[in-house]
Amino acid sequence: MELNESYWTARYINNQLGWDIGYPSPAITHFMDQVEDKKSKILIPGCGNAYEAAYLWENGFMNVFLVDLSPKPLQEFSKKYPEFPKSQLVNKDFFEIEGKFDFIIEQTFFCAINPEMRKKYAKKMVQLLKPDGCLVGLLFNISLFSDHPPFGGDQQEYEQLFSEYFEIIKMETAYNSIPERMGNELFIKMNPKKSKF
Repeated sequence: MELNESYWTARYINNQLGWDIGYPSPAITHFMDQVEDKKSKILIPGCGNAYEAAYLWENGFMNVFLVDLSPKPLQEFSKKYPEFPKSQLVNKDFFEIEGKFDFIIEQTFFCAINPEMRKKYAKKMVQLLKPDGCLVGLLFNISLFSDHPPFGGDQQEYEQLFSEYFEIIKMETAYNSIPERMGNELFIKMNPKKSKF
């Protein structure tokens, strides 16, 4: 199965959106509520319907960039938020993105990519973050599917993967997951290792 633009667009058209909770993740909004600098440059890869982006935009963060392989969710977001800059809606493969960001928000993107690409994901995250930047969000701490997304994993696997590139500030069971995922998500906060710059 090729997880390409056609695959993801078909999922949106057919409303096969099992990852979509319909509102911003409480764990992420709680963290971002503590960020005082509204000029922070924020990237949300694999943004989907981008509820977190809407929350940030409505709360004064103007420098939010959304990336998705499928144009469909970006088009829908633009309809809902016509004042949101079109230049910050990026229909592109995440691995082709360039730039430097203060925050990258992980919300059901990691679990959507082929597990064979996880090391590439970690390296790309470091490349995209400013030296004092932060990767923050949620990872599933549960075995899910092996032949199609969402792909699961566990804390030990993640620690081994990310510790090569990041200082892991926090990786613990999220206390404010949505009820359906309670106990099965890890909240992460990581900074790039200085040696990687």
